[in-house]
Amino acid sequence: MRAITALFVFFSAAVAAPPLFEQTGFQTSADGSPAGWKSWSPRPEIAPRTFVDTAHFRKRPGSLAVSGNSRVGVFGGWEYDAKGIEPGKWYRLVAHYRSEGLDYEPLQVWARLDWRTSTGRRTGQPDYGYHVTRDGEWNRITLEAPAPEKASGAAIQLFLLNAPKATLYWDDVSLTQIEKPGPRNVRVVSINHRPRQQPSSAAAVHSFLDYIEKAVGEADLIVLPEGITVVGTDLKYADVAEPLPGPTTKALGELARRKNSYIVAGLYEREDTTIYNTAVLIDRQGQLAGKYRKVYLPREETEGGITPGSDYPVFQTDFGTLGMMICWDVQYADPARALALRGAEMILLPIWGGNETLAKARAIENQVYLIASGYDHPTYIMDPDGEMLSKAAALPGVASATIDLNRRYQDRWLGNMKARLWKELRLDTAVDPPGRQ
Repeated sequence: MRAITALFVFFSAAVAAPPLFEQTGFQTSADGSPAGWKSWSPRPEIAPRTFVDTAHFRKRPGSLAVSGNSRVGVFGGWEYDAKGIEPGKWYRLVAHYRSEGLDYEPLQVWARLDWRTSTGRRTGQPDYGYHVTRDGEWNRITLEAPAPEKASGAAIQLFLLNAPKATLYWDDVSLTQIEKPGPRNVRVVSINHRPRQQPSSAAAVHSFLDYIEKAVGEADLIVLPEGITVVGTDLKYADVAEPLPGPTTKALGELARRKNSYIVAGLYEREDTTIYNTAVLIDRQGQLAGKYRKVYLPREETEGGITPGSDYPVFQTDFGTLGMMICWDVQYADPARALALRGAEMILLPIWGGNETLAKARAIENQVYLIASGYDHPTYIMDPDGEMLSKAAALPGVASATIDLNRRYQDRWLGNMKARLWKELRLDTAVDPPGRQ
């Protein structure tokens, strides 16, 4: 079992063409700026101080420095107009930076491509770099995006935002045309089934297994609802709670092996005297690959003796990164947000019943696929725009769809909201707990 807290990224594996632009070891020219580079800010009164620094560099002396200049509203930095861009082609921007005095890097450090027409006007929407990895004493920020219609150039922008005491040093900057990422298709099936009048927990589970054997063909991922060990019985949580691994994960594992599928299902987990409402992830080999303990409990579950979880793990599969929520979690914004920020591309939602509007909001605001399997909540597969790709119409029934995890969702006016989520979300703004003044 392994929780992955870093972003699971599928960059293009194809060999890239020679860079359109590549530079390190920056030197000043006659006008005081490196050749081709210029300083930019929306207003002189909030402009940063830009200069070439010879004390901080990666390979050869000279980095592009941007200082906050003691200005609270500081915004701006260095800009380079790259030529030779072709509409529809994909490009990779790589830039390295190190910093001093930052408060919140995701917001304050900007590396982006602002696409330009042949006349220098903006076309499409800017694309932001937000994949950051550590590279020695430096950070490597990477962006991959397609050039929009009418693009013939791109402004490489290396900016500092709202960091009056900070200084950024940029070095090793390149822009390269790359192959368009191929599809990363995943066949997903969500189960719409509700056993009734079951004599035991095991009977309820086998009702699900029998239906899946008959109704589900080829699938990479099968999602079941919440509480499959208690639904349709007269049993209480403590009656059906079991250790993990346990009899239910064993039965699910046998099915996963036969179907060569990952399976997610909700059950009740016992650890000593503690009981959790838990979603399990079973891998294609039938092994328990992960679990999530429901963080947000409704009062009925608290009164029933269930204990809440305390973390939002994500899990790496052979097709992408998954996160899980359970039922009442969807009522609150932070579970889905935490999973998205940890790299979840799909959120799987075993659910009894819940607010459909909020479920749609969780997909849209976090730009993730949401797969729900419910009883009183519908069973469906939803895309990052909040559109239903499939919805179960019958009981029993299934929702099924093939989704491409490499598909790029682009809003005409807003751009790529996945990147904007990472760049604009204000996790640095503290809020006092409720009831405290």
